[in-house]
Amino acid sequence: MRTDGAPAAGALLITGTVGAGKTSVADSVGTLLTDAGVPNAVIDMDWLSRCRPAPPDDRFNFALLLRNLRCVAGNYLDAGATRLVLAGVVEDADDRARCAEAVGVGLSVCRLRVRLPVVRQRLTRRHADEPDALRWHLDRSGELDGILERAGVEDFTVDATDRSVEQVAAAVIDAADWR
Repeated sequence: MRTDGAPAAGALLITGTVGAGKTSVADSVGTLLTDAGVPNAVIDMDWLSRCRPAPPDDRFNFALLLRNLRCVAGNYLDAGATRLVLAGVVEDADDRARCAEAVGVGLSVCRLRVRLPVVRQRLTRRHADEPDALRWHLDRSGELDGILERAGVEDFTVDATDRSVEQVAAAVIDAADWR
């Protein structure tokens, strides 16, 4: 138990379908926390699993992601971060629990909700010169949105359809009660 008046360390996972803005919002949350003098680290979980090919029984290399997350989160906490802001996807309660165990501090989950037509517009812009990637992401966006809807792993949601990244980040911080 801390007695120095500093808040206990905590982690917030920002999840949502592909194209929802998870990474951009996480980065903006980190900036807002820094501006407020809150020691933090932002972790894009996609980069922690980026090793190809993934094992046949672990399509998105989640086991590797967890191993890396455990190390990276521990290093950031040891360096003085009191808030870990994660951008990534957890598809079920078990994956959420495994992420919480890996970060080693309390974990809240925020789901960014974006109407699928807007997601498709974003993905079309992002992958304009990558037809295969665009096709995969468009297919995955609807599939993942349905998975997340059924799983309900989030503690709260923030609509990210029509607001700026900065507005969404501020809403996430408010909803997480990280002010």
